[in-house]
Amino acid sequence: MRLILVRHGHAGRKDQWHRPDRLRPLDARGQRQAQHLVQVLVPLQPSRIVSSPYKRCFQTMAPAADKLGLRVHQASALAPDAPARALALIRRLTVPHSPTGVVLCTHGEVLGAVLDEFAEQDGLRLERRPPGLKGCAWVLEFRRGKLVAARYVPPR
Repeated sequence: MRLILVRHGHAGRKDQWHRPDRLRPLDARGQRQAQHLVQVLVPLQPSRIVSSPYKRCFQTMAPAADKLGLRVHQASALAPDAPARALALIRRLTVPHSPTGVVLCTHGEVLGAVLDEFAEQDGLRLERRPPGLKGCAWVLEFRRGKLVAARYVPPR
């Protein structure tokens, strides 16, 4: 079973944003990263896209969703303050008979915590320290609910 974790694209500096953080959009660099993710995700033929409810995550997934003809579903379990809920969501998605090729877009702190936990629990050594750069993807392979491979795809 394949699952793809995406870290949202670049969204400027948090300290220069004076509105609620959940509304902070991608900047020009983040938009380019979102376009690059189309090239990464389309060949993997995902069946579903799920995003944190934060604007920058949704915007990161929108170009790929458009190209694939998929809707971006939102899940509060992928918000920045929810690593334990994100881990539970991913574990539920890796049980037998789950849809394969699910893309989950989240935040660096969640992605890092989830990958560290999976690597420790499942005994997998990651090729790179998570979470990776903004706009990156991690292509994860699971067998019988256990993480057996993780490939890092850097942003452009």
